[in-house]
Amino acid sequence: CEVRPGPEFLTRSYLFYTNRLFKALQFYYWDPSCRDPSYSLVIKGKLRLRQASWITRGATEADYHLHKVGIVFHSQKAMREVASWINQTSGEGCRGFLPPGRSWAPGALYEVLSAKTERDCTAALGFAMHELSLVRVERHFQPLLQPQQSGSRLVEELYLGDIHTDWGERLHYRPTGYQRPLQSALHHVHPCPACGIISRADEHHPPILPARAALPMQLSGSWVSTHCEVRPAVLFLTRYFTFHGNNHTWEGHYYHYSDPLCRQPTFTIYASGHYSQGIPSSKVRGGTELAFKVTQARVTPMDQVTVVMLNSSEPGSCGLAGSWSAGVEQDITPTNGCLALGIKLPHTEYELFKTEQDTQERSLLYIGERPTDGSSPDSPDKRPTSYQAPLIQCAAASEEFSNYISLKYVGRKDANGIEALKPLPVAFLLFIALLFLRWD
Repeated sequence: CEVRPGPEFLTRSYLFYTNRLFKALQFYYWDPSCRDPSYSLVIKGKLRLRQASWITRGATEADYHLHKVGIVFHSQKAMREVASWINQTSGEGCRGFLPPGRSWAPGALYEVLSAKTERDCTAALGFAMHELSLVRVERHFQPLLQPQQSGSRLVEELYLGDIHTDWGERLHYRPTGYQRPLQSALHHVHPCPACGIISRADEHHPPILPARAALPMQLSGSWVSTHCEVRPAVLFLTRYFTFHGNNHTWEGHYYHYSDPLCRQPTFTIYASGHYSQGIPSSKVRGGTELAFKVTQARVTPMDQVTVVMLNSSEPGSCGLAGSWSAGVEQDITPTNGCLALGIKLPHTEYELFKTEQDTQERSLLYIGERPTDGSSPDSPDKRPTSYQAPLIQCAAASEEFSNYISLKYVGRKDANGIEALKPLPVAFLLFIALLFLRWD
């Protein structure tokens, strides 16, 4: 069950044909478990892949054209609410989309967009398919781990463009990051109970996902990214957090890279501070609202470009002026942050958190999605209403493994005897990934 800014709760099922036509189904719900459907959209159109993106490395740019969009309501309440949005906010051609008092007809399909008649009533729904303008397909192999089996199975995942966190911007925003990936109906991660349910659904029979027990918010322990994360405005990073529940303090490592595989480090940020007692979110059901105070931070530049940038920054705005060098950490607390990297100290962020268990009963932590415009959720009205990719708890790591993780960058000499910087966290993440594959 996906959470989009708003919040909106939905599941998606997309079918792409060899003649470039596509049919997309989007199922919307009243609840964050995707068990109480509101309405479904049937989207038909044509997609043309263009060239490799020069903004988001690893992605392909695409053009799409919508032929028609239909809506099926799953209750009188949904019909009344959506009709009221369209009647109030759309142009002349959409007023009277549904006459007041019209009774709900189960299974009836109403057209909200038609290229043929040039009618488009979708804006009131906050609907756009700009996610199709940025595409990335990833393939990897998942080992078959039952005792009697050997070999591996193919897994295919489709990454589509991100949705702008500001509702008013999403209709014309062209993505530079991704949403969480769609799984191939044929070649998906196992186990995936939702995959079959969603792939077999249609607009008249929306998927009802299995009930899941709500987990209490317990932040103690260490949590790590499961893959290289892509953020809007060309940011590639991995994250590692430790929360100390006994005194409500936290520390985080943000490893930034210049490539979509997170193999070419650019800089690392270490930050720490404390956080408030959480309260249930009134806006995003299932979420918990917290306030995080950042009081200390350190930066380690990892490539020459970052070193030059930091050394040319205004004196007093980012650590000791002119003293930066690759692989050497520097405290930026005395300069109240680092202007060149957009870090201000002390700093408070108003956050949204959620914990879940996946199908293998591993604990996942969802932290609020960052504003698409690059700003910070530094006031309660900017608190996120959707989530980033989940972090996974490092509870299964042995003490010996914990001691192995130094979370520092260690200098290694290459074949020419020159110091080469090798980030241990990447090895750590790969090791974690192998553990996950074994558990599967």
